[in-house]
Amino acid sequence: MSYQVFARKYRPQLFDEVLGQDVVIRTLRNAIKGDRLAHAYLFVGPRGVGKTSTARIFAKALNCVKGPTETPCGECDPCREIAAGISLDVLEIDGASNNGVEQVRELRENVRFLPTRGKYRIYLIDEVHMLSGAAFNALLKTLEEPPAHVKFFFATTEAHKLPATIISRCQRFDLQPIRDDVAAKHLLTIAKTEKVKLDPAAADVIARAAEGGMRDAESMLDQVVSFCGDNISENDVLSIFGFVSTEDVAAFAGHILAGDTAAALDMIAEQSEAGKDLGRLLADLVSLARDLLVSEATGREFPDRRGKLLAPLRGKFSVRKLAELLEILSAAEAGLRFSPDKKLPLEIAAVKCIQLLQTADLDEVLEAASSGAPLPQTPSRRAAAPSAAPASVISQQPAPAPKVAEIERKPAPKSKDTSMSDDDPKNVWETIKGYLNERR
Repeated sequence: MSYQVFARKYRPQLFDEVLGQDVVIRTLRNAIKGDRLAHAYLFVGPRGVGKTSTARIFAKALNCVKGPTETPCGECDPCREIAAGISLDVLEIDGASNNGVEQVRELRENVRFLPTRGKYRIYLIDEVHMLSGAAFNALLKTLEEPPAHVKFFFATTEAHKLPATIISRCQRFDLQPIRDDVAAKHLLTIAKTEKVKLDPAAADVIARAAEGGMRDAESMLDQVVSFCGDNISENDVLSIFGFVSTEDVAAFAGHILAGDTAAALDMIAEQSEAGKDLGRLLADLVSLARDLLVSEATGREFPDRRGKLLAPLRGKFSVRKLAELLEILSAAEAGLRFSPDKKLPLEIAAVKCIQLLQTADLDEVLEAASSGAPLPQTPSRRAAAPSAAPASVISQQPAPAPKVAEIERKPAPKSKDTSMSDDDPKNVWETIKGYLNERR
């Protein structure tokens, strides 16, 4: 037998083997158990999450000699033929290459024929959104009232392109992207079966890079095994695909939070010269910033390695500032896909984030003024006033910003209404304006 890639070799053959789609699988199981089988099913989701595999398993469950059953045997002729894609009762149609009205008319003529082996004649149309408008219209009547022995299974990555008249005639199932931890665990299982030593950190990198697609993760693992052989480390995966290590991503985030523009830009230049994928660097930075925001907002502690990376970054800025920083990074990530120069958008985003974090919000100033606390200190101001520095250095540094309480002791601008107290918002605002004018 010729070599089979991991994506085909480890394709799920039973409902229990489908990863990360518990709600969909439970619904299909209950439909079989309760004999509540619809005539049309629509499987929606991103690439590589199991749409076609789930439809094939469902077809085996319906046409197995023991079926309809939740656990098809996989050994009878209908099960083997469906798994091999040669069943006469389960017709897999590529919607991209059979998207004309003539193909649909031929399908309408063939639905009258009874199945040869199984109980149902099943039409599985992949990428169904590629059908033309005329083809959809020709399919409507048959789809709404098919013969009792006919079932339609549709799979698509772009459900918004399907007419509402088609969707309303189907039971829709939305398959979710595979979680990183689930994908990494599956990759380790494959590696163990193939007698390959896979570093768990390397499995985590592949799982994150696959972005929820199990097929992509398996294909990447296949490629890495071809390159490295029987022993795969994290550095091997990083070097093959041009990814940046999580430690470097955390260091880059640290430069931004510390307000060190030179170090942040130098790191971007170094990664670019090393041939690293800057788009992946930005995506990993967005993920880290998101985790930091969640940790600050909820107090949630991330386990293991992720928690250790976030620990030095926590407690530096407010949740609002982190949310604004994440908006800048997310916008840069969206623009990076269409930019011919991957370096420039990342540099601009880094500078914008540093400027944002170094700027005190009006709300922060007002809160400090009302409470008599010192003005908010940005990273640059903190760095400008070390606790113990040589006298020569201190003499060259600007004087520390005065406390708001000291500013309030200065005479406030005269007001026509002398009855206003010191706590009046107008007095506080005039005090702040006077302080800002003096600082100019």
